[in-house]
Amino acid sequence: MSRILIAFRAFFAALVNAAAAERINQALSGPPLPKIDVAAKPQQAPSGPPAAAPARSEAITLLAALQREARLVDLVKQPLAGFSDEQIGAAARNVLGDCEAVLDRFFALQPVTTGEEGSPCDVPGGYDAGCYKLSGRVEGAGPFRGTLVHHGWKATAVKLPEWTGSKSAALVIAPAEVEV
Repeated sequence: MSRILIAFRAFFAALVNAAAAERINQALSGPPLPKIDVAAKPQQAPSGPPAAAPARSEAITLLAALQREARLVDLVKQPLAGFSDEQIGAAARNVLGDCEAVLDRFFALQPVTTGEEGSPCDVPGGYDAGCYKLSGRVEGAGPFRGTLVHHGWKATAVKLPEWTGSKSAALVIAPAEVEV
């Protein structure tokens, strides 16, 4: 099955089924990525109790960016009964393209392994189960040779913006818009 078809199936399953959305979210979440300290700041003598920075989950920061730049939450929460498949597909095309840009900017996504789907793939003995998911007849410790079903994805950077808003807005994905 092509990756595009799988992506659309997952997208629409998540769109109409909360349980499917949760399973997809769990599959995509994986282990947390370590923070990268790009430039260490010099230590300064404290001049009193440090002010606590407003706390915000990195997940909320990512979701807010996907809403702000791709309108993802609007599409997912939109009742679909009044729209044709063509209208949903047209809306999804724009949202998915904008979501891709956000994910690439924040995580610099790259395939876990090179090679075309359907091509032969060698998996070393003692492989990391976080990097390879084997299916079929898996016996012994490897090495293994199989067919690449999906090349996987990895983040080569983590560049989430730092939250500078207020504590009361830390859980807001998108502010209410009011025309006066």
